[in-house]
Amino acid sequence: MFARGVIAPLLTPFSDDLSIAADLYIAHAQWLLEQGCTGIAPFGTTGEALSVGIDERIAAIRALLDSGIDPALVIPGTGLTNVADTARLSRACLDMGCAAVMTLPPFYFKGVSGDGLYAYFEQLIATLGSDARIFLYHIPPIAVVGIPPALAKRLHRNFPGQVVGIKDSSGDWGNTQELLEIDDLIVYPGSELPLLDALERGAPGCISATANVNAAAIAKIIGDYDRGDLAAAQKLHAAASRFRETIQDFGPIPAQKRLLAIATGDARWANVRPPLTALCEGAGHDLADLLQREFDFALRL
Repeated sequence: MFARGVIAPLLTPFSDDLSIAADLYIAHAQWLLEQGCTGIAPFGTTGEALSVGIDERIAAIRALLDSGIDPALVIPGTGLTNVADTARLSRACLDMGCAAVMTLPPFYFKGVSGDGLYAYFEQLIATLGSDARIFLYHIPPIAVVGIPPALAKRLHRNFPGQVVGIKDSSGDWGNTQELLEIDDLIVYPGSELPLLDALERGAPGCISATANVNAAAIAKIIGDYDRGDLAAAQKLHAAASRFRETIQDFGPIPAQKRLLAIATGDARWANVRPPLTALCEGAGHDLADLLQREFDFALRL
């Protein structure tokens, strides 16, 4: 069901009135698939999900699918802070045929117990029904509340047909290793940084923010690894890792949006919703020049 490779957590473009720019959204998703992504994950952190309303998300995903994108390639983010809203959004995505949904833990209350988090997901699954397909989303650097390996294992053991995988954006390789030891749980690291080690331990790929501009390179790392050309994979991985770190220094969401604005000539791409702020045009050109100089990288769409 879930293809091996790199999945892009889709950036969300906004018009000048900050409504979703559906034309850019569709074109970008299609371009990412052409660049070698084996899936897209709309409305994660990179997609500014928590700045986008439920109805907006549903309409945008429907627009993607109406454009001809295969729903089996789509794993939308649906995690909110209560079961009712998360279930409503998740059900809408599943009914549209999406491969699965990616769900945060309820992150408003801090210091909650593992039993409390388990009860939340248990209720969510009961509400959605047996056809639910859920990727857990572990991102404690932002959400603070996480999904530790013991909880992921418990959920997957008790709901193997519903809790099918996890995206681990902890940045903690030890945590990712523990998750990869859980039988039959699909584990995607949330970055290309540990990609080769993760592939070696059975991961199918990664879900990486920088796939929004560097998908072809990340896809080639996996391809080279699968062909047994480890030296080529290691060389490309080292460059892709430094590329990611450079993007991170400028702020991954505003930076990639500004790069897309420069590459397409469409200034709407630079727009972000509050509380984020856009990367100024001058800094964007500085970043583009740095990427060209250091990585011989020029974004072409």
